[in-house]
Amino acid sequence: MTRLKQSSFKDRCIGITGARGTLGRAFARSFRAGGAEVVGFTHGTPPSEDDKMGPNYWISWSCGNEAALDHDFARLDVLVVNHGINPHGAQSIEDVNKTLEVNALSSWRLMQRFDQISQSLPKDRPREIWINTSEAEIQPAISPVYELSKRLLGQLVSLRGATLDAISRDRLIIRKLVLGPFRSDLNPIGLMEADFVASQVLWQASRGMRLIIVTPNPVTYILMPLTELGRRLYSQILNHSGR
Repeated sequence: MTRLKQSSFKDRCIGITGARGTLGRAFARSFRAGGAEVVGFTHGTPPSEDDKMGPNYWISWSCGNEAALDHDFARLDVLVVNHGINPHGAQSIEDVNKTLEVNALSSWRLMQRFDQISQSLPKDRPREIWINTSEAEIQPAISPVYELSKRLLGQLVSLRGATLDAISRDRLIIRKLVLGPFRSDLNPIGLMEADFVASQVLWQASRGMRLIIVTPNPVTYILMPLTELGRRLYSQILNHSGR
């Protein structure tokens, strides 16, 4: 695992959605190894076993009830939005609605809630929100509905990042995570280990990167920055609504 500077996340409080998944658990291990306190957000029943390298404690939540998390968000320094589902080839109306709700719309609402809370808290240091859009934002994922949901989320994150004014940027840092295929229960043939992906994400974040890319595909390192630049310029040129 890439070694982090001890001061990067030490004594910071980190929230992770999708904390029971393969990558969520890897994030928890990496943050705790750096001295952070980790809060795991889960849709299911919190694990009963004591995992010394998992989240320090758990909070249950559900899509559509994001406002109930305001009190918990107020104590976080970093929120990692990492939850999601993959319907693979399923494309029924129900599958489309559920995937858009879980992968894109709930993440967008979480970002809005955390944004609003960050603006209202004392300005000691900026809060951070990290949003995992995945490489499917710009690359095929052999799952049309999954790709659609991730592209929508990616566009929303780019739009918000482009329209943050100077005061808001002093209080909230938005980092986008564009990750390639890693091995998990949902993708047993992924090319990367989840622990490697998590450590690379933390390493790039500790060095101030806002667009974090971890993938074996070299094309993504070219296309994604160009895509972000194009979206940012487009949004800023046409933005007349203020914050």
